[in-house]
Amino acid sequence: MKLLKSVHHIAVLCSDYQKSKHFYSEILGLEIIRETYRAERDSYKLDLALNGNYILEVFSFPNPPARPSKPESTGLRHLAFGVENLDLVINEMSKNEIVAEDVRIDTLTKKRFTFIADPDNLPIEFYEL
Repeated sequence: MKLLKSVHHIAVLCSDYQKSKHFYSEILGLEIIRETYRAERDSYKLDLALNGNYILEVFSFPNPPARPSKPESTGLRHLAFGVENLDLVINEMSKNEIVAEDVRIDTLTKKRFTFIADPDNLPIEFYEL
């Protein structure tokens, strides 16, 4: 018997809800399923989908601590999205003044990939399928 069926969702915590909402829904194109304001926590929760599949929760809380980075710390390292055309994605990011790192080649699969950063410096990987 397998215990796990699928990845249900990934959750990220943001420092500026409107910036992150814009980034994930308008720039990356994730579909907003539900947006909830929780007054008792002074917190937003944004549920997002990719291709109709619920995948990401974006939370806001007042004054969250900054994400440790460089050197990398224990915990979630990055979010990775499969893409058909890496050059097209890099060009679209550039139009939104988002700079992609140099394209790298996965030594195991020989596939191309790159990284950008979300508004809170969470690494986002685009991996060419």
